[in-house]
Amino acid sequence: MSTFEHPRYPHAPLVVEVGGELACFTRPELKSERFSYEVMTPSAARGILEAIFWKPEFDYVICKIEVLKPIRWFSIRRNEVKSVVSEDWVRRARTDPTLRYDVENDRDQRNTLALRDVAYRIHAQVQLRPHADHSEAKYRDQFRRRVDKGACFSQPFLGTREFTAWFSKPTSAKAIDESRDLGVMLHSIGYSEAGETYRWFLARLDCGVMAVPPQGMELPSASPARSRT
Repeated sequence: MSTFEHPRYPHAPLVVEVGGELACFTRPELKSERFSYEVMTPSAARGILEAIFWKPEFDYVICKIEVLKPIRWFSIRRNEVKSVVSEDWVRRARTDPTLRYDVENDRDQRNTLALRDVAYRIHAQVQLRPHADHSEAKYRDQFRRRVDKGACFSQPFLGTREFTAWFSKPTSAKAIDESRDLGVMLHSIGYSEAGETYRWFLARLDCGVMAVPPQGMELPSASPARSRT
């Protein structure tokens, strides 16, 4: 089985199961069409955990993701806008009431290749930040209580916001009996004033389990997103 060396943690990982009818963990290197990874990315898993419980005093470190349902695909074609709103455009729109965005002239029909009927089991550790003012055990207990109650700060989603996710305590469901190389996968995205930095890793599915390294290999983004001016 593919394994990665994680720091020694004093506690067993937090475990939560998530799933939904539809999912799309978009590959960032494909700009024109939405094409999903075969398996949930660590970045998406971290986003789900933060939707359930988030504090600025700690970070989630994803250790592994179990795939609980067979990988199944579906395709859909839909209209999307081509541009992304920039901060400058928003500022000008606030001061100039005549400024309008014409969605009809900025539409483009795009294909989405996504996943359907998905379920995963996420294993994660809590890594305290230097300014944390409580023990790790307190944050872990708060997370478990929210999972038990089905509470969340915001609605978790599976890659894109329109594909909402359910979550629950771990069950006895077994991972799928499938092993394969998944290729280069997005690990995480770093944000700074200089722009976005993507981190990657070589992913592999071993008996339905994808091990995740603590850190990915850093690469700069190819180009900034287009914006409306």
